[in-house]
Amino acid sequence: MKINQLAFLFCALLAACSGSEQSSEVTFNDQIKSIYDLGGSQYQKLASNISTNQFPKTFENNKVQTSGSGWWCSGFYPGTLLYLFEETGDSALLNLATEKLLELEKEQYNTTTHDLGFMMFCSFGNAYRITSNPTYKEIIYQSSKSLITRFDSTIGCIRSWDAAPWNDQWQYPVIIDNMMNLEMLLWAAEEFNDSTFAEIAKTHANTTLKNHYREDFSSYHVISYDTITGEVEKRNTSQGYADESAWARGQAWGLYGFTIMYRFTKDETYLNQARSIAKFLLNHPNLPEDKVPYWDFNAPDIPNTKRDASAGAIIASALLELSEYVDQPLSDEYLTVAETMLKTLSNQDYLANQGEIGGFLLKHSVGHMPNGTEVDVPLSYADYYYIEALKRYQNLK
Repeated sequence: MKINQLAFLFCALLAACSGSEQSSEVTFNDQIKSIYDLGGSQYQKLASNISTNQFPKTFENNKVQTSGSGWWCSGFYPGTLLYLFEETGDSALLNLATEKLLELEKEQYNTTTHDLGFMMFCSFGNAYRITSNPTYKEIIYQSSKSLITRFDSTIGCIRSWDAAPWNDQWQYPVIIDNMMNLEMLLWAAEEFNDSTFAEIAKTHANTTLKNHYREDFSSYHVISYDTITGEVEKRNTSQGYADESAWARGQAWGLYGFTIMYRFTKDETYLNQARSIAKFLLNHPNLPEDKVPYWDFNAPDIPNTKRDASAGAIIASALLELSEYVDQPLSDEYLTVAETMLKTLSNQDYLANQGEIGGFLLKHSVGHMPNGTEVDVPLSYADYYYIEALKRYQNLK
């Protein structure tokens, strides 16, 4: 029997179970164990579909699509391998991750991207946590130093995109995604006793809180600042439906990012922001019953538009952490919604069968709908946050 067929068997048992709450939890936990095994098998297959210095992004046109180490998604593949190694104990997964870390480590000196947190902390951060290899710790330190070269004290933010023909419309663009790169800085501040990293992270978060959010706690995707005055010059989107819409993954990045800020600082301002974002998401009339969001909460063709499994996985992971910082009944609400999201993502509509989609795990994510790129496909970061969320769920249960 294929691993994923076994997972579906557990799903069926879960659906049929009308007993106690405890019995349904045990059943889903059993399914999660089978998903880790499936993931290990899939990610070894994925390794066979890529070459040296290639990092998997997606599966399109019946082929694994890859990038070099400088692409923002490069850290998710080794990060997922490390998560799966932790849960399966399969040393082959650790060996594959180690190989990719060697190919990735040169990016610690990359000052042309704001995404070093994604690239270097999802990879080397997990690698150091698991192995205690001091080399990995130093790579994170250098990566943090590279990241803060992009900070502008007049604006109060780390710059996202550099000038290029495709973004000449903005003087100094900052995207909501950038909240995810602050975790590395906050960790480095503690590990290396360097308050500069933490102060930059907090300043960026405070500026984002002030300028990226609307009254209903939905977020713009892109805020551009005047480079002379530091004031907001434009509020736009790049990957969402419209400037004033709520692009689903952008909302997920913000929820996760402000939860991280509270974890490190214990500043109630960040906790209140995360709670308010969660309230916007969980009470939105366009959030489907199974809790996996459409790619944009304001897409005009709902309910006939695409879902974004990556947004669902990120939101689930964030809610599970956030549930630990709030009192009941809010904690129970977050846990229940996250559980529903994960069970949906773990059913046959979203989870690959063994050998499918080149070795990725989750189907039906949306990368860049306005550009028509990576639409309704697997994505490396969807898998990463899905496995992370499953791990967090088990730790809470």
